[in-house]
Amino acid sequence: MAGDRAVQRSLEEAWPADLPAEDEHQLLTAGRALLRADATGIGRAKWPGVFRSHEQAIAPAFATARFRIQAAIARRDGSPDKAVVHLVWAGTDRGGTFTDLHITDLFFTRTLKKGEPTWTPQPRI
Repeated sequence: MAGDRAVQRSLEEAWPADLPAEDEHQLLTAGRALLRADATGIGRAKWPGVFRSHEQAIAPAFATARFRIQAAIARRDGSPDKAVVHLVWAGTDRGGTFTDLHITDLFFTRTLKKGEPTWTPQPRI
């Protein structure tokens, strides 16, 4: 886990923070949950705009017990209403192979829900 802190420090040094703390917190929370749903299959139903219904039934690529996010940052992506969550993670795949330093970027757009601004994940292409 000491290596995880080094990866986190490297991300923060490479990309200085450029979002308000509240936005960054909301984006990191959503980004972590979305990545976990994608990798492990757990919680995909919460993200119908990202996962189509047939994707929710696909067997997960990584075991839940052996999946962890090593580091994460959220930064603007060209405008104040677009952001990217950059995640570095580790996991054991279905074949039992453990690998770390996977990199995933998830993109979000600021939208209004019930009159309140929120960050909405964009579908993966």
